[in-house]
Amino acid sequence: MGAVAWDEPGVSYEQGEGEPMGPVLEVRGVTRRFGAVTALDDVSLDVGDGELVGLLGPNGAGKTTLLSLVSGLRRPDSGAVRLFGGDPRDAANRLALGTTPQDTGLPATLTVGEVVDFVAGHYPTPMTRSEALARFGLEDLVRRQTGGLSGGQRRRLAVALALVGRPRLVLLDEPTTGLDVEARHLLWDALREYHADGATVLLTSHYLEEIEALAQRVVVMGGGRVLADDSLPAVLDLVSVRRVSFTTPGAGPTTPGTERQALTALPGAHGLHDAQVLDDGSTRWTMLASDADVLVRALVTHDVAFRELEVRGASLEEAFLALTLTDPQETAR
Repeated sequence: MGAVAWDEPGVSYEQGEGEPMGPVLEVRGVTRRFGAVTALDDVSLDVGDGELVGLLGPNGAGKTTLLSLVSGLRRPDSGAVRLFGGDPRDAANRLALGTTPQDTGLPATLTVGEVVDFVAGHYPTPMTRSEALARFGLEDLVRRQTGGLSGGQRRRLAVALALVGRPRLVLLDEPTTGLDVEARHLLWDALREYHADGATVLLTSHYLEEIEALAQRVVVMGGGRVLADDSLPAVLDLVSVRRVSFTTPGAGPTTPGTERQALTALPGAHGLHDAQVLDDGSTRWTMLASDADVLVRALVTHDVAFRELEVRGASLEEAFLALTLTDPQETAR
């Protein structure tokens, strides 16, 4: 067999005979619009075999739209998406893909066991019913109709269905939404175990600790663009932000005036993360600092009356905020 080529607008790739396979997932210069809204703006991304990648971004960042292109539900307006080297809209290229969308519709009258068996029947070498249920603590629900499941139970079943066919690539869009702490940790353990067997996992989450707990690589999206793409430590180092908290006797963030503007304009300040008016009328400020030492010195030299100063290192949340912050009160998702 000779070289195999695929082409999309402005993009072309070739794979010759005997050459190693490329990435499991390839996204090249993808743009996707919905009317006047640009959901994805010239996004490029590769996911290699065996990676566990966390996709992080606020509402409207483009995460779910990107997954819909990868799973073949939509097509890009421009650019190219390749799944296992082929078009994701071709069902043959999705045989090794497992996916769990944010909203999962399940046939209400079928039992959990019946749904697992039905989905497993579409794959050549699926997990057994007992294995799939055991991984996610669903054994006691095997005879329960899916219409009678709680929201958390439905989410666990949805992830089990995404993995029952032993896919090479799993797309999980906020998989632990609605789960309690114990169920979330159970799912984390199942995903770690499945990934350790050699699978590739791409997941989105608004639980920041989930990305920190699972992901080896973090892709930060904002405004339809990729803002950062690196290992978790590298993303944290990229912004080098610190969290500086202190209390002032001022009337607080709801009072007309210049206190908020004055603090965010201080040298070393990157942005305002939070401001809370306390019972005694004072205000507890939490700021992101590109240079905490400079910011603290500025508080002193600008005669800011503060107490209870606290400085600590950045978490993924602070790193995310530093990369995407456009409004001082914007919070991460």
